[in-house]
This record gives sequence, structure tokens and C-alpha cells, in this order.
Amino acid sequence: MPDIGPMEIILVLAIALLVLGPSKLPEIGKSLGSSIREFRKAATDVQESVRIDTTAQPPAPAAPAPPPVAPVATQVPAAAAGAPSQSQSAGSNEPRVGA
Repeated sequence: MPDIGPMEIILVLAIALLVLGPSKLPEIGKSLGSSIREFRKAATDVQESVRIDTTAQPPAPAAPAPPPVAPVATQVPAAAAGAPSQSQSAGSNEPRVGA
């Protein structure tokens, strides 16, 4: 990458003075400086918001486990054991009551 020396900077400033004129040059310098300042502030804000906290955090307490659920035993009444199932009934969608 080429080095920019003092002669190149003077040449760029002289061309800018000729193109823009002496009245506009201070205004452009001022706006350029405020733009650079604003950009640096925004970059710093982004870096602070992205920065990861590297300090050790204590582990969070685990939630207590729910109590175990006992299996439910289903008992079939003796009268219903010999009754036909609902799929064997005569097309009725209602369950049979009694035997």
C-alpha cells in the first residue's frame, strides 16, 4: 500500500480548495469531523452491546423433579366382561349402559 506523505496531503487540499472554494471548505471539514465522531461513537456502542461477559456465573439451581406418578390399575367389572364391545353393537355410537 503506498504511503501518503506531506506533499500528497498538500496536493489533495489544494485541489479541494480549487474545486470547492474557500467559503465551503471549513463547512465540509466541520461536517466531516462530526461524521467521523458519530461513526466512532456508534462503533463503540455496538462493541459494548456485543461484548460477552466472561466472568464466571454460579450455576442456576435445578428445578425440583415432579413426584413420580403411580400407574393406575383399571379393573373391568365382572358384568361387563361378558358384554359385547361397542364395535360389536348394532351401529350405535352411544356406550351400552348395564348388561
